[in-house]
Amino acid sequence: MCGIAGRILNSPGKVGHDLVELMAAQSHRGADSTGFAIYGPMRDEGYVLRGMGFDKAGLDTNLEDFRNTLKDHGAELLRDPEILTDASQHYCFRMEISEPKDLSAWVADADELSDRIEVQSCGKSLEIIKDVGDANEVADKHGVRDMIGSHGLGHARLATESSVLPNASHPFWARPFSDVAIVHNGQITDYFTWREKLERQGYRFLTGNDSELIAVWVSDQMKSGLTLEQALKKSITSIDGVFTYMIANTGGIGFAKDRFAMKPLVVIDRDGDLSVATEEQAVRRIVQEEVKVINYDGPSLTGLWGVGNRSMAA
Repeated sequence: MCGIAGRILNSPGKVGHDLVELMAAQSHRGADSTGFAIYGPMRDEGYVLRGMGFDKAGLDTNLEDFRNTLKDHGAELLRDPEILTDASQHYCFRMEISEPKDLSAWVADADELSDRIEVQSCGKSLEIIKDVGDANEVADKHGVRDMIGSHGLGHARLATESSVLPNASHPFWARPFSDVAIVHNGQITDYFTWREKLERQGYRFLTGNDSELIAVWVSDQMKSGLTLEQALKKSITSIDGVFTYMIANTGGIGFAKDRFAMKPLVVIDRDGDLSVATEEQAVRRIVQEEVKVINYDGPSLTGLWGVGNRSMAA
């Protein structure tokens, strides 16, 4: 029942505004939480972190412990963290950090604090913003409409099996791979089998949401030598379930639909200016004029949409 969306601009602009429009049109598909993955200007050095803490009373202690993990790996905060609180128990943060000596090793140590403070995205370009509420509520709280970028993803969640807490919502970061995010509509029926296999390889999962697994699975396939296109195609026969998902990196967006093709995907492509959503009425929020609408309703489909001249390989 969840709704997903993607947006690619021909040149950097208010991609956050467009993603809010796409998700506001699909709020009826799930208003437990809403999330956005925004790909902004590329950083030459360091990373942007987005995440969440779960106890405002322990904020100062948690931030100090977090800083210490950075120091242990040769990194530091480049400026004071931006902390956003409201009436809820959790708080959200945005941080800019210098380069750890080994990103994966630092992520593993930082995740030891994840019961208190959790990194939900790490990127040269990527920032994931997700919270409880519908698209407009989350956008108002986090200033999503004003975020500038080249492309991004959106998700409206109807929680079915895993937690309703915002850290269990989409998009998911493919930890510990920087700048990879995913949104997913459907269900993975062999989730626990694949999770166990990936955990034996050293990967860590912070939620019980099956969508988190897809992001890591695809990234692991690419680490093993497959291209993104090959990994997308392999997922159709290797992962069991009913799904449509979109995965993004700094180069653009890819998608895959399972062999049953029960979860829809609608696209308007105007010479690389791309609007994608679960429902046509959502993409019509962005494109009102008469244009060809592509309905990807066939089984076992995959595709790639690049941003400018950027490569989708990494």
